[in-house]
Amino acid sequence: MQQDFLQEKQRQRAPSARALATRSKILNAAEQVFARHGFDAASMREIAQEAGVQVALVTHHGGSKEELFWRVVARRADELSQARVDALEARRFRGPLSVSAIMECHFGPYLEKAETGGAGWFAYARLVAMVSADTRWRDLAAVCFDPTAQLFVEEIARLYPETPPRAIAASFVYSVSALIALLTTEWRMQALGDERESLADRFDELITFCTAGITATVQQDS
Repeated sequence: MQQDFLQEKQRQRAPSARALATRSKILNAAEQVFARHGFDAASMREIAQEAGVQVALVTHHGGSKEELFWRVVARRADELSQARVDALEARRFRGPLSVSAIMECHFGPYLEKAETGGAGWFAYARLVAMVSADTRWRDLAAVCFDPTAQLFVEEIARLYPETPPRAIAASFVYSVSALIALLTTEWRMQALGDERESLADRFDELITFCTAGITATVQQDS
């Protein structure tokens, strides 16, 4: 599936405020249902029930189930990518970049949105995990996530010009998996004795963990 699939069909007039509100309600509902059940087990009927609309409206605003999943994932991707790029550009003005600084710019915007932007961002982390784990979403990842991820990988690569690109890419993916784990399995940390309630309290710990992993990996492969 190609990027232009996500583009809305041109209309003679802009959608009404009511139509936009209905679409937002459907996308929010779909995000929760997909996060709860996964793509295969989610049903359009349950999404409609969650949104409080008829199934026909879900299809009208979202298309098929696969199209709807694409729309739900893409909806937050641009916002998150822009926040990460902005953080990286702002950090450049403060001096030379380090691995920890680069990862702070990648992780910080998501953790801030998860803390302040509502439950949808936690549900979205589960969708990101699904996309990352299933090759059928390769095209979706290529459109929504890979350009920004590649930018950050290249920033790390500049610090280690003698390290094979595959090692840097692998260590970056491991680090992103750690971020997703924090956002989706916080309850496990609490069950095992970490009773902190704020993601901000775990931010430095996450950065330290991932920086150490990336540094060890690139040193081993240099």
